[in-house]
Amino acid sequence: MDIFKTKAFDIKQKQNVMKVNIDAIVLAAWTDYREVDSVLDIGTGTGIIALIAAQKSDSSHIVGIEISEECAEEAKVNFENSQYASNLKVVCESIQDYARSSSEKYALIISNPPFFSGGTFSDNENKFNVRHTPKLSNGELLIAVRKLMKQDGRFTIVLPYLEGERFIDMAARYDLYPDKIMEIHNMKNSAIERLLISLKFGTKEEGIERHSFNICKEDGSYTDEYLRLTEDILITE
Repeated sequence: MDIFKTKAFDIKQKQNVMKVNIDAIVLAAWTDYREVDSVLDIGTGTGIIALIAAQKSDSSHIVGIEISEECAEEAKVNFENSQYASNLKVVCESIQDYARSSSEKYALIISNPPFFSGGTFSDNENKFNVRHTPKLSNGELLIAVRKLMKQDGRFTIVLPYLEGERFIDMAARYDLYPDKIMEIHNMKNSAIERLLISLKFGTKEEGIERHSFNICKEDGSYTDEYLRLTEDILITE
């Protein structure tokens, strides 16, 4: 699908190796945008998360960081074609370089990272760089977040379950601790597939909000909770 349509904007994704996916949509829909005046989307890809942030927040300053020139150019087109164009900007740069050079601080940092641990590397060089991102470790990501996030800011991320649990432990070394976690199941009673994690600066909190969320019913149709979460984003008819 070269064009992904939502209720508020269209996404061109012909040049993007990483197409719009449920992880990105659920993360962006779940994230809390209250009192958010600036947003940084790390690995913006098609720009879907940054565009949802523009739709759901009052922020007039939303930056999408993207290392791939092709993906950055397509995200730029998607931004320019949307009603939120004046609030959105693409920077084609690695997050490490951006963190070193930028003096900006963001109220919200959000990422659906295309990298993961393990797996089989692709023969396609561009896909290899985008999907596996061997040049960006979780530690480097957390260093960038610590440098770029406001002291009272928030960082939300989606990760595979086991990597997400490890990421939470690692984040504590950078004074980042979860206040909310959502366990994502593809279907009710299936294993936890992903974690949505919201982190803040501070100390470890007791009574972290931790909930389960099911994407599909047993018959493969979307659950009511998924439809409610995405009702102002997705065209489901």
